[in-house]
Amino acid sequence: MSDRLYDCIIIGAGPGGLQAAIYLGRYNRDVVLLDRSGGRTWHAKHIENVVGHRDIAGSEIIALGKEQARRFNVRVEREPVKAVQKNGEFVVSTTDRAYRSRFVIAASGVTDVLPPLANVHRFLGISYFTCVDCDGYKTTDRKLIVIGNSLQVVNLAIAMKQMYTRDITFIPCEFTLPAAAIEVLGDEAIRVVVEEPAAIIGTEKMEAIELKGGKRIPCEVIMASFGITLNDGYLKGLALKKDAAGFKYAVSGAYESSLRGLYIVGPLNTGQDQVAIAAGEGAVAAIDINKRLLEEYDLR
Repeated sequence: MSDRLYDCIIIGAGPGGLQAAIYLGRYNRDVVLLDRSGGRTWHAKHIENVVGHRDIAGSEIIALGKEQARRFNVRVEREPVKAVQKNGEFVVSTTDRAYRSRFVIAASGVTDVLPPLANVHRFLGISYFTCVDCDGYKTTDRKLIVIGNSLQVVNLAIAMKQMYTRDITFIPCEFTLPAAAIEVLGDEAIRVVVEEPAAIIGTEKMEAIELKGGKRIPCEVIMASFGITLNDGYLKGLALKKDAAGFKYAVSGAYESSLRGLYIVGPLNTGQDQVAIAAGEGAVAAIDINKRLLEEYDLR
């Protein structure tokens, strides 16, 4: 256990965590940023919807953000967090040590669930997409396959046609598509293939999806929806309020959780999952924490 009491420990070096670190560093607060590396933003190859960047890789955003945070004297460590506890002050434990702080910001994000498709990692973030708001535009006027493992993906397919392309094939994965849903898709002129996919075909460019029976469906891009998992294992020991589904964390307008002093920004909370939005949440949380610190020092 370190004797040093930080003003804030930030968990996760995505857009939310980095933006919070930059703000708190500029307030000359004592901050450590703990990051396991390799998150969702890091895997994004082409981000085009962040103001000031026509096209930037997520890994570059993170590298630039870490450099900027260090410039404001934020300590950045590559350490996966194992647990967070609170007994007056917070104790954040990693594999090798424990840190103490007045406040904590959880910004560790989520992980996309990927289907058992051969070659999916080759095209992830390039022509295999999982976020309409992030990458839907890249499917404009292209030969698209929509795949997923729930009935909600039917709505996704219809939305893709309304916004981006008329050339859509829908492939349900790991569930049976009801006849009524097939009829709705047919009314929208969206082709339906009821056979499990096995592999993505292509080397430098995506060419097709190969089905388990061997048939190939030509495509240039895929929009997939198989859900997400939260990178929140270190929060399991805390009794935190969640949404009605018991999945994501409920937060205040300043992104403070139901545990006083613990803030949750980015896709762990119930807001939208976007680089720009997560960064804004990180800024709001940092400003609120700084105000709280000023109040604490005033009371002394």
